[in-house]
Amino acid sequence: MAFFISESSQGEYVMKKILSGNEAIARGAFEAGVSFVSAYPGTPSTEILQTVAEEYPAIHAEWNPNEKVALEVAAGASYAGARCMAVMKHVGVNVAADPLMTLPYTLIRGGLVLVSADDPELFSSQNEQDNRHYARFAKIPMLEPSTSQEAKDFMIEAVRVSEEFGTPVLLRTTTRISHSMGVVELGNEKGGSIPSLERHPAEWVMLPANARVRHPVIEERIIALKSYSDASPLNFMEIGSSKLGIISSGVAYQYAKEAFPEASFLKVGLSYPLPEELIRNFAAQVDELWVVEELDPFMEEQVKALGIDCRGKDRLPLCGELNPDIIRGAITGTVPEDRGVQPDLPPRPPSMCPGCPHRSMLWALKRNKCFIAGDIGCYTLGFLPPLSAIDTTLCMGAGINHAHGMATVFGPGKEKIAAVIGDSTFYHSGITGLLNLAYNKGAALIVILDNSTTAMTGSQDHPGTGVTVRGEQTLNLDLENLVRALGIGWVRTVDPYDIKQTRKDVKEALAFGGPSVIISKAPCVLLKSRKVSGRALTVDTDACTGCKVCIGLGCPAIEFRDEKAHINEMCVGCGVCADLCVPKAIGGEK
Repeated sequence: MAFFISESSQGEYVMKKILSGNEAIARGAFEAGVSFVSAYPGTPSTEILQTVAEEYPAIHAEWNPNEKVALEVAAGASYAGARCMAVMKHVGVNVAADPLMTLPYTLIRGGLVLVSADDPELFSSQNEQDNRHYARFAKIPMLEPSTSQEAKDFMIEAVRVSEEFGTPVLLRTTTRISHSMGVVELGNEKGGSIPSLERHPAEWVMLPANARVRHPVIEERIIALKSYSDASPLNFMEIGSSKLGIISSGVAYQYAKEAFPEASFLKVGLSYPLPEELIRNFAAQVDELWVVEELDPFMEEQVKALGIDCRGKDRLPLCGELNPDIIRGAITGTVPEDRGVQPDLPPRPPSMCPGCPHRSMLWALKRNKCFIAGDIGCYTLGFLPPLSAIDTTLCMGAGINHAHGMATVFGPGKEKIAAVIGDSTFYHSGITGLLNLAYNKGAALIVILDNSTTAMTGSQDHPGTGVTVRGEQTLNLDLENLVRALGIGWVRTVDPYDIKQTRKDVKEALAFGGPSVIISKAPCVLLKSRKVSGRALTVDTDACTGCKVCIGLGCPAIEFRDEKAHINEMCVGCGVCADLCVPKAIGGEK
């Protein structure tokens, strides 16, 4: 998006640009003098690091194996005096929670901002947790932008607050803020500090004796931050009608403002610690007070704890996103007007791409009658019919541990238990699970679906691709040797497009009797390095018997009409369906 120039209210000319919230956060990091950014990709946060890498070459940017690593390397850079940002989606903060809970005890030199991108409505996540609780849990300040402009400005303020109060700062966005576009006024880079090596063992070595001394520092800091919150311009009143007052933050403020433009508002930008005196002042000026927020009653409970009567989650939903109609209906007690009948469209469930190498491997496991513990990635879509191949999915890395636990309690040879995990997920949190499987003499089959990318979040690189976020050549892990080094004796790399050999290898691995690993290696079909031809196949309808074996793959390129299989224009020519076709009715090119 091109830049454009406009005149400010002071008569000065300013440069502006239309940016998403994620792009604006990256811009804010640049203007704040951030010099180190770390992240693990995860929707809706992914574009932040990608924007930094593409637009701001002076900033060091790196993908990390997981979010714990991302926060810890940022903390190390902060200890050296650099301004830093660690980026992740909401469930990623769970992975980073171990360092996060102790970081506030330590001395922060360079500003350290943790960006948590939450996902109300679960557009791309396994849960709908409200990460505002992490701010109160870790006792760190939290900022919540409502627009792209605020996303940029709040990032700058977060760095400043971090350095002024010597604490990590949580910058919380949601999917709507991350991906919505808005006009952003651009500023200049303020410049960061020059890194220097210092030693502060009493503030950085968190042995119990040191941590006991540091805990009161945190409590004193929270008291100081409450005063700052009351005076901060990030929290402000908009006095309208005294009949209705609304306290809100983030995108919920935008929805509430649209629903009740005449109401009075307390716009909360620094939402932890809350501005208690400002809340008391605001509540005294309105007849009816509502707290409008998505997900949990995070602010509402704190407002009530102040002895202030208010309404909120007794009428507003606890689950999913809000919108102006929901807010209007909750506060007025009316049912929203019919906004028009939605067209009766056929359902379009998500599906793995045509030619996806994961499909044939899942099919081979299913044909061997395996219970398949799944993980987080594109292959999770194998849960859907007609493939119906995934039996559990909990969190990153859990599949290997599910399989080990189940196989252990059943005993050797009683049930066929397998787990599937993607290459990026394996590097994220599968290595320790596989080590545990070997150490404790487990007997499950683990299939690492190596498609040479972090596919589900947009094809980001990782330690197994040999390329950094900026396209520089780097370490390219030998996955098979890594697996053997973890103590797995039966390891085999297979081509999942060779479906007959894949089935044989799966059968042999299951019969092994000990921990076994199959590396299913084929690039994502969307990568330039893909192995499939890209040439669509056809069906000889005269030869087709209508057995529906090919339909069982769940490939969106295969249709069934008039009792016959048909292949549509989505086919990329992987050939798996042709190999499975008993009457050999599939083949050729269009």
